[in-house]
Amino acid sequence: MKVVGWILLAICLFVIIALLYYLVVGSIIFHYSLGRKTLKRRVKKKNLSKNLEKFNIDLCWWDKVPFKEVKIKSFDGLNLVGHYYDAGSRKTVCLVHGYSANYKEMQQYAKYFYEKGYNLLCVENRAHGASEGKVVGMGYLDRKDLLSWLEFLGDENEVVFLGLSMGASAVCCLAGEKLPKCVKGVISDCAFDNAERELSFAMRKFGKIRKLLLKHLKSYTKRLHNFDINDADMLRFVKNTKVPILYFHGKNDTYVPYKNSQNLYNATPENLRNLVLVDDADHAMSYQILGVDYERKITNFFRKYHIFDY
Repeated sequence: MKVVGWILLAICLFVIIALLYYLVVGSIIFHYSLGRKTLKRRVKKKNLSKNLEKFNIDLCWWDKVPFKEVKIKSFDGLNLVGHYYDAGSRKTVCLVHGYSANYKEMQQYAKYFYEKGYNLLCVENRAHGASEGKVVGMGYLDRKDLLSWLEFLGDENEVVFLGLSMGASAVCCLAGEKLPKCVKGVISDCAFDNAERELSFAMRKFGKIRKLLLKHLKSYTKRLHNFDINDADMLRFVKNTKVPILYFHGKNDTYVPYKNSQNLYNATPENLRNLVLVDDADHAMSYQILGVDYERKITNFFRKYHIFDY
C-alpha cells in the first residue's frame, strides 16, 4: 500500500508541476504576444519616435480638430472607444490602427481625409488604448468590432475602411463579411495574411523552439481566452469580398514581409483587387515614402470604383 501511495503522490506532483508549467509559460508567451498593448512599447520597439520627427508628424493635430469620444459595446460585451469627427458629410472614413498602437498612429491618414471634408471615425482596437479587452484580436476579432462600428455609423453614410498593419488585417477580414451597401471599399496598408504565420515569423529569433512556443500559445489562448488563432486567416476572407480592396505594402518591411499583401491580392477577386508595392518603405511607412503619390493612388482607387462620387 505504501508503494501505491508513493506512486499516487508522484502522479499528483507531476500533474501539478505540469499544470503550473502550462499556466506560467503560457501566461508569459501570451503577455508578450497577445496580451494588452500600449503605444509606449511600440514606440520603443519600432523606433517610431524618430519617424515621427523625420516625417514631421504632429500628434498635437488631434487637439486642433473637434473629435468627439464615442463608445459602443462589442459583440462580447467590451466597451470600445472611438473618436468621431462630424464634417456634416454623408461620406465617412473609418481608420483602424495597428498592433500595440492607438488611434493617434493614424494622424496622417486622418488629416488627409479631414482636409477632403469627410467624416472620420478613428477606432481604438480591443485591448488597446481606452478600449477594454485582455486579448489582442489579431484582426479576426476586430472585424466583428468593426461591424458594430458600422451599426454606430448607420446606413445613411457611405463608408470606406482604412487599416494599418494589424488594422489592415482587420479590414481585410471585414471585407469578407456580408456588408451593407453603404460600405464602398477597403484600403489595406501592410497587412499580414494569416495570424499564425505572422506570430511564427515574429518568433523566428527563438529558432528551433518557436514551433513549441507557438503551439503552447495557441493552446493557452484557446483554452483560457476562447480565441482560436487558426481562425485568423485573412486569405479566407478576402476571397469572398464584394467590395474593392486597395493594398499598400513596403518592400523593405521586415515586420510583415510584403509577400503577405501579394498573397492577399492574389486571393482577392480579380475585378476588385489593386496592389501598390513601395520601394524603400519599411513597415507602415508607405505613406511617408510616397507622399502625394500615396494620396493619388487613393484618388485613383476611388475614381475606378466610383467611391464618394468620384
